[in-house]
Order: sequence, then C-alpha cells, then structure tokens
Amino acid sequence: MSKDIALNEAEIVARLAGELPHWYYENGWIRRKIKTSGWKATLMVVNTIGHLAEAAWHHPDLTVSYAFVIVKLVTHSAKGITEKDFSLAKKIEDVVLWDAAAESGGVFEGTPDDPRFKYIKKD
Repeated sequence: MSKDIALNEAEIVARLAGELPHWYYENGWIRRKIKTSGWKATLMVVNTIGHLAEAAWHHPDLTVSYAFVIVKLVTHSAKGITEKDFSLAKKIEDVVLWDAAAESGGVFEGTPDDPRFKYIKKD
C-alpha cells in the first residue's frame, strides 16, 4: 500500500481496532488521549512526540492539558489518513507507552509501583 494514498473510513476503523486499539477515528483524524500524572509528565510526553514527529517529518496536532495529551494525526497532502499516520501512531505507542520492566527481561526496573513516580496512566 502506498504511503500517500488516503484510506477509506472502513479501512481506518478496522486497522485501528486491530493495530491501535487505544486510538479512534473522529472528524477525519486518528486520535489518542494519553493520560499523565500531571504537568511534568505531560511535558515529557509532548517532547517525546515532538522528537518522533520531527524525525519522521510528519507533524501531529496536539492538545495539551495538565494531565493529558491528545494526539491527532492526518496526512494533509493526501487529505486523509495514510500509512504515514499509522506508522507514526505506532511509534508513539512504542516509545511513549513503553513498559521497560515488562520488555527488558529484568535489565530495567521500570517505574516503581508508587503513585509518586508513575507518570503515564496506562489504559
């Protein structure tokens, strides 16, 4: 599938359900709300998404609040959702919501199970 061909709504909804279950399609964008523990965590999320988007040269719209970030993706040049949007959404999921303790085989401890240190609220 070409990276610049807009998908139809049925394709988008089916792919989100299968590949990105925490994302949803609304008003021509794929979206995800990432809940955080507060302002410092929100800034970490925004900066991480900013880095990924800049590296990909595909820039999301962000809504930033005290304890959440809403990410919205669309490929403006295609006037719709394309492979670029799905690829960036997957990278955001992989990096921002990485569970270091679960994935590292014990190398990393991950964030302690203590509300003082949790910064991402996992779905």
